Amino acid sequence: MPTYSYVCKSCDHAFDIQQSFSDQPLSECPKCRGELRKQFGNLGVTFKGSGFYRTDSAGSSSSSD
Repeated sequence: MPTYSYVCKSCDHAFDIQQSFSDQPLSECPKCRGELRKQFGNLGVTFKGSGFYRTDSAGSSSSSD
């Protein structure tokens, strides 16, 4: 499930929440009941783990005849 970031227009309360793609966007601040706006980040994908390298799935570079 993707994580979305919201910020309240009234009290500047910021929070993240996991929502399904089919869920409606939140519109009311849980703190002051003000209007929320969704924040959009630069990345839509987050890679977690030790890393992803070009050589992770590369085959052997030496060839035998």
